[in-house]
Amino acid sequence: MLRYLILFFSFASGSVYATDYLQQPGSSLGFTGSYQGEAFTGSFAKFNSSISFDPAKLAESKFDVRITLSSASTKNAERDEMLSGSDFFNAKAQPEARYLATKFRALGGNRFVADGVLTLRGISKTAPLTFTWTPGAKPQLVGTAKVQRLEFKVGIGDWDDVELIPNTVTVNTRLILLPVATTINPPKAASKKP
Repeated sequence: MLRYLILFFSFASGSVYATDYLQQPGSSLGFTGSYQGEAFTGSFAKFNSSISFDPAKLAESKFDVRITLSSASTKNAERDEMLSGSDFFNAKAQPEARYLATKFRALGGNRFVADGVLTLRGISKTAPLTFTWTPGAKPQLVGTAKVQRLEFKVGIGDWDDVELIPNTVTVNTRLILLPVATTINPPKAASKKP
């Protein structure tokens, strides 16, 4: 009974879950790079985003994204195997990357910057994400970040030549979100005995 009362008053007061969102199907996380002057794109098939965001309450907002590095695909088997290897993502030893943001800036026109920290290969560096927020029943977040791969020791050894592989990699994301409150199944009404 107490649990239902808490849920009721939460929803009635605007819901404590109003700014908490879960990633929905159709969301994407990708990257763009080049090798010997030839551009290529890739994406991560497995990543999980936990988003708390309110344009009016940036100080209370938070992004927490966890990325399974072995799920990277550029639709080239040889390149994908190399990306997961020890010279690049080192996915066997460090299977997950994480992006955590608790500081945000408004740019105007539904555009914002998340001053988040990316942790990759055990190295944590600031990686600002510029994004557009489209509100609605299923809000969308579309963003871009520039990552310096060598700061994270991605592409070491024979691959640290920036003329061969440029240092800057563009990361892009499109998140389709659903408020956490709407994912909670309401309690079933007690059946009435005749």
